[in-house]
Amino acid sequence: MLLERFRAAKRDELAALRALEARGALPAPLAGSRPSFTAALTAPGREPLAVIAEYKRASPSRGVICEDLKVEDVAAAYHAAGAAALSILTEQAHFHGSLDYLARAAAPALYAGPRPPLLRKDFLCDPLQVRATAATPAAALLLIVRLTPDVALLRGLRELAESCGLEAVVEVFDATDLRLARESGARLIQVNARDLETLCVNRQACLELIHAFPPQAGEVWIAASGLSRPEHLRAAADAGYTAALVGGALMEGGKPGAALRALLAPHVLPAPGASGQGGEACL
Repeated sequence: MLLERFRAAKRDELAALRALEARGALPAPLAGSRPSFTAALTAPGREPLAVIAEYKRASPSRGVICEDLKVEDVAAAYHAAGAAALSILTEQAHFHGSLDYLARAAAPALYAGPRPPLLRKDFLCDPLQVRATAATPAAALLLIVRLTPDVALLRGLRELAESCGLEAVVEVFDATDLRLARESGARLIQVNARDLETLCVNRQACLELIHAFPPQAGEVWIAASGLSRPEHLRAAADAGYTAALVGGALMEGGKPGAALRALLAPHVLPAPGASGQGGEACL
């Protein structure tokens, strides 16, 4: 199973963190405040919705996407092109990421004005990983229900993150995942249109889930995977999503800033209710 492969890939990382903990050498949480991830996604003026633009060098579904671009250059380009927040893939084995990318993407010199909030996207299932994230400039981290389906553990990881000044984006795929996410107290809910076992993408299922279980008070919903055209963003916004996470579609051409501008260009957005909502693909 793919999720077990992802979990296995974190064993060395967890062993290293446990060794640091045994020596009392875990890095301290980052001092000072972090940009608010929720505030960035819900700020007015993001049309058709807020975009979390992702630095993604490779993936299990696509292989190598683009390894020639530095995280600093991509982060600056995304911000200039209108990204509300940035997602930084830090998983090494399958996505060719690095925890160091968070600090590099947070360099103040990259941005004119306040820097955007950063999401650490990785396979996190242990409190030590949360504590390691708290030592970085990340504003939020990703928790995947299917990786941590125990509600008590999921709640504990979220509460630990929040105690460290981080927000937790909790990812679901279907109604069962959503029930567990809500039981854990999640407020930032990301619906992944890609099944992590088959790697198939079904945007229509992503839209149907939010129609069947509309956001509750205080929830912010994020659509993820398979969003490559302006009409995909419009369909997600019309369905009730506040934000969308887009990665491979922006990186694959080697010009992520230009790709994000094209995705957000108002003149190519269809009117509300236009087609383009559905579609399945194994990418």
